[in-house]
Amino acid sequence: MVRAVEVTRDDVPASDLRRFARQLKTGREACRVLAIAMVLEGASRSAAAEAAGMDVQTLRDWVLRYNAEGVAGLRDRHRSGRPGALSAAQKMALKEAALRGPDAERDGVVRWRCVDLQAWLAARFAISVSERTVGKLLRRLGLTRLQPRPYHPKKDAAAQEAFKKTSPAW
Repeated sequence: MVRAVEVTRDDVPASDLRRFARQLKTGREACRVLAIAMVLEGASRSAAAEAAGMDVQTLRDWVLRYNAEGVAGLRDRHRSGRPGALSAAQKMALKEAALRGPDAERDGVVRWRCVDLQAWLAARFAISVSERTVGKLLRRLGLTRLQPRPYHPKKDAAAQEAFKKTSPAW
């Protein structure tokens, strides 16, 4: 039979742990602290785990972390996750291209859309990302979807003003 892991830290009483749990911002961390407090007060492991919404084995793992690191060990740790598709230099090149705008002859479009920037990334850096990822990247770079109204490159401003003057006012 396997012996249960005991809570060896007694520097923080259960009442202080409960008070600390009220100050935490995430419910997951508060549940961990409250489960440890219940164990310190003499509740059974299964009752403490059930009250915290976790398995007895999970509570055992949190007790080990609490014994080793104290209350700080019960906090969520940063998860590295998947690395980004673009490097910092590639992100800056994307931002500069988006701010500069497309060249109609070279790029074949008069304004950038996410699908156009997706093709630009594939041609320039040989990186395949989804259209939605391009939109997320642009938002993270501080760019918005707001764009000025497109205009024809051969428009005549004087002719427009003359038309406005001769048009009837509604």
